[in-house]
Amino acid sequence: MAAITAALIKQVREETGAGMMDVKKALTEADGDVARAKEIIRAKGIQAAGKREGRKAQEGTIASTVVVADGTATGYAVELNSETDFVAKTPKFVEFADTVLADAVKADAATVDEVLAAPAANGETVKVEIEEAAALFGEHVKIGQVAKISGPHVEIYAHKKSVEMPPSIVAMIATDEAGAAVAHEAALQISAMGAKWLTREDVPADVVESERRVATEKSLAEGKPEKIVPKIVEGRLNAFFKENVLLEQAYVKDPSKTIGDLFKEVGGKALAFARLEVGKGDEN
Repeated sequence: MAAITAALIKQVREETGAGMMDVKKALTEADGDVARAKEIIRAKGIQAAGKREGRKAQEGTIASTVVVADGTATGYAVELNSETDFVAKTPKFVEFADTVLADAVKADAATVDEVLAAPAANGETVKVEIEEAAALFGEHVKIGQVAKISGPHVEIYAHKKSVEMPPSIVAMIATDEAGAAVAHEAALQISAMGAKWLTREDVPADVVESERRVATEKSLAEGKPEKIVPKIVEGRLNAFFKENVLLEQAYVKDPSKTIGDLFKEVGGKALAFARLEVGKGDEN
């Protein structure tokens, strides 16, 4: 039997766009004959994964879990994208998302690149595993957003937009032990209101400066007296913080208090949070 070398596999993958495992099987069946292997791939209807990569994959689901070790809780969330919600809601796709999440947890991955490089159950990397999945599902499949947060307590809220669909929004928040008492309410808030930062100190300086310039220009364009513009600008900046900073947002269930007030009431602290929504990350 002819040796199935890495160079041979690479050649057929580049020429067909098929996944690594499909190429291996085809070459084995063809006893190393490249032309015959390509015929086998065509005959089996294995679509070129490379042809799918240009297609947008903005549907999908988000798999998430909390792992507790040595007194520290760590929340992991991985967005797996497909092209259509028809594929996204199938049990096989949801199960595959859970498999990718498990691989990410084992590798303690915190970024997309780390997830893709993680060892997979099939002996390859998650990147290769996803390429194989594209052939299985017949659509472009990719990793979207990835999040990892840690603390004494981590709460996760997974939101489904409809009963038949898997989670499309996942909110995670890390708190101290006292803060765990209101962590679920905070996670609901994150899911619903989409805060971007935990505290106003976390807002990047360039973002604050940009908002300040916009507020100043808008106030002057409205014909406000120059002497009161600085005060108006500060008011508009505060409104920006109240909209985008979690601890300054009005609590949706009781707007008379903020999320920060909730934590003060129980003597707890929020340490970090993450919010992932299907299709809202950077397009790849």
